[in-house]
Amino acid sequence: MFGLIGNFGPWELGFILLIVLIIMGPGKLPQVAESMGKAIKNFRSAKADDEEDDKLS
Repeated sequence: MFGLIGNFGPWELGFILLIVLIIMGPGKLPQVAESMGKAIKNFRSAKADDEEDDKLS
């Protein structure tokens, strides 16, 4: 089930963007994109730290 999360094509991403645009409105879209970018960056950083800890143990 979770293997499908990373398999988004251009149609799926466009559909998700359209839904977000309808819900949030065009004025909030930059704020939403910025917060999503920060969340992804924090997730990747935590994942890298966890993998580094696994290698040390």
